[in-house]
Order: sequence, then structure tokens, then C-alpha cells
Amino acid sequence: MNATIANFWNHFKENNFVFRLMPDIPKEEREKYFGKLNELLYEYNEDLGVIITNSKDKSELIITAKGNPYLFKDVELLVHYAPTIKPWIITAFLQPVGDIDEFEKGTDKPLEYFGIFLKISQMYFIPLENCNNPNRLGLRVYLKNYIVHKDNPRLREAVYTLIEHIIGEKAFANEINFIELEQFTADIINPQPIDLCYLIDYLREFNDPIL
Repeated sequence: MNATIANFWNHFKENNFVFRLMPDIPKEEREKYFGKLNELLYEYNEDLGVIITNSKDKSELIITAKGNPYLFKDVELLVHYAPTIKPWIITAFLQPVGDIDEFEKGTDKPLEYFGIFLKISQMYFIPLENCNNPNRLGLRVYLKNYIVHKDNPRLREAVYTLIEHIIGEKAFANEINFIELEQFTADIINPQPIDLCYLIDYLREFNDPIL
């Protein structure tokens, strides 16, 4: 284990209780500890990202390559040296969401990403043909609040993160070729946009069509 990997995990291990309680501690404290964690991650590889989620029964730390397949080995190496800390789950890459019930009902919580608020239940897509590589899809993604955030340089990154949450980071890197962003309006009917939460089902049919 090299020094940058050791420093990252030592900081996380020593302060894991803070990250576990992040929703309940003051904003200044959250920014202090999370900022230090990001700083140590950037010393290892500045292009990686870290996501922390907490629930009643478990907490999860996810190391992400932000959809860049050239960084997959760096993610895997870092997670390989992760310590065992109960009740934490430490995961390499964003994994596809299993249960889409809250998206179908519209009860999902918005993702906050550098001042951008997006809900998967308020996002839609249509597939676009890719003549140069017919085995990889293009997507036109519609957002209900695209006009609000269109000038934010982080918008595309936020949308990518949500799509990775739906289909998994590796599928995003290997199967999605390009993405266009547009404002959703009710009069878009040809073709009819599909709820974003069904993208993983669409990809399964695309990759394994019934002959």
C-alpha cells in the first residue's frame, strides 16, 4: 500500500463516526471533514470522486471514476486496501439501483450537486442512433428544470452521476456514447420520452433483443 492510499484510509477510519453522522452535524464540520477526505483522495488521483450515503442500518462509501474507464484500475486498487469498519460498506463504482419504486411514485429525494437539484423521477430520455458505433447508444435527456440550471458548468456532471446511479458506472462507460440535454415540456410526443428510471430495462432489451 502506498502512502497516499494509507493516508486516505487512515483519515476515513479515524473519522468514520463523523461521516456516519454527517446529516446531523453542522455544515461547517461536514465541509471540514469531507473536504479533507477529498483532498487526500486527490493526492492519490485528482480525477476520482467519493460519495457517502447513510441510512438507519448502514452507511456506504463509494469510490467513483466518474464514468472514465481509464481510471477503473485506480478505483479498484484503492478499494482493495479499504479497511473493514462496521457498519460501513465500501464500494468500487456506482452500482445500478435495484429498487425503482420511489422513482415510479415520484417520492425520491433530489440529488444536490454543487447547487443543482435534480430528481430522477423528473427526468426522461429518448435513445439516439449512433451510426459510427451501433452497439453504443446516444441519449437525449430531458430535465424539468433544465432552464434553471443550463448555465451551471456542473450540470452535465450531475446528470452523468444520476445516470450512473440508474444503470451502474461501468455500463455508463461502456454502453453510452453521448448525451444531449434539453428542457422537458409536455408537448414532446414524437418520439415519446421514456422515464429515466427505465433506462436499465431499455439497455437490456437493446443488448439482448428478442429475435
